[in-house]
Amino acid sequence: MGDLQNEVEVPLYFLCPISLEIMKDPVTLSTGITYDRDSIENWLFSQKNDVCPITKQVVVDIELTPNHTLRRLIQSWCTLNASSGVERFPTPRLPISKTEITKLLKDSKSPQHQMKSLKRLKSIVLENEKNKRLMESVGAADYLSSIINNGISTSMTSSSPAGANEALNILYHLKLSPTGLKSLFGKTGDFVETLTRVMQRAGDYESRAYAVMLLKSMFEVAEPMHVTSLNPKFFTELVQILTDQISQKATKATLKLLISVCPWGRNRIKVTEAGAVAVLIDALLDCTEKRTSEMIITVLEQVCQSAEGRAELLKHGGGLAVVSKKIFRVLSVASEKAVRILYSVAMFSGNTRVVQEMLELGVVEKLLLVLQVDCGSKMKEKAREILKMHARVWKKSSCVTYNLI
Repeated sequence: MGDLQNEVEVPLYFLCPISLEIMKDPVTLSTGITYDRDSIENWLFSQKNDVCPITKQVVVDIELTPNHTLRRLIQSWCTLNASSGVERFPTPRLPISKTEITKLLKDSKSPQHQMKSLKRLKSIVLENEKNKRLMESVGAADYLSSIINNGISTSMTSSSPAGANEALNILYHLKLSPTGLKSLFGKTGDFVETLTRVMQRAGDYESRAYAVMLLKSMFEVAEPMHVTSLNPKFFTELVQILTDQISQKATKATLKLLISVCPWGRNRIKVTEAGAVAVLIDALLDCTEKRTSEMIITVLEQVCQSAEGRAELLKHGGGLAVVSKKIFRVLSVASEKAVRILYSVAMFSGNTRVVQEMLELGVVEKLLLVLQVDCGSKMKEKAREILKMHARVWKKSSCVTYNLI
């Protein structure tokens, strides 16, 4: 169409202000400016802009109003200029509206229409980014969290009701804004407790995965009061998801969630009491994926800042060995955290048995290597401090040929 615009004089108001192409589906923004639907949706939803490209006004209402009059004018003009090679654009299919979404959400509360409405809502939310924002703007999160709450609280079986599962699937795929995610903490009842109960349903692997992935997003924007008051059951279920290895996505979401919540309050101790340390070490022993290894090391580094966490690491036969082994096999940031784990152990839990074990397992040898290779200065400093700490014992060994002092 670009070449034809050079041959045929195109009325300027037929052109989209963004693409400068003839509009196929002209829509008017709440600011009163008309754009081609594809261009303005890309601007608002894919590029995540919140202002009108022309007026620079903040777009409060994201619903786009089809400009039928202009579209018909453009189609008529295309027909009149067919002899010049101008093709007439077909009439676009009407997108979903706020009214239709609201009706479906209301119908989803009715037992007779629930599954049909939820399946339609799922197809809408998966269609494009614009539909996600439209659904959030009409309060979909309220409806969906209520369905999940009611379904989980009334079901006594080991699996969640189909309606609750479908609602959770949609709520996760909505990809709520930070404000929307924060609002989930304030829903009727404790929604974190509800999602914890979803994670307890052993047979629902998919729903358990969606629950932990949604929780991960929620706690990225959570207030301190929400993070410090977590129930020990919450951590027990997270550890169980790591143990069950539901999926790579669920594992990574669980690790990211633990990284978010561990530093707060007594969470390090709660994680340890839930049996996380042994599960994390076992996972690290078997892990071949670098990013996952780095996240496991990050969680272990946080947990080992508590006496309980260090005790569990030392109780595991492979704890010290695998942490030491991962140094230089992961990114430098994670390698530095691995050295910090060893520092915590040497500084606060370094009794005679532990110090001897560090020597026998090759930990001392790895720390000496840290001093000799090109790596971060902080990492070298920590390694040097560990070696100085127990130099009197280690320098007696024939295994150590490097000057420890």
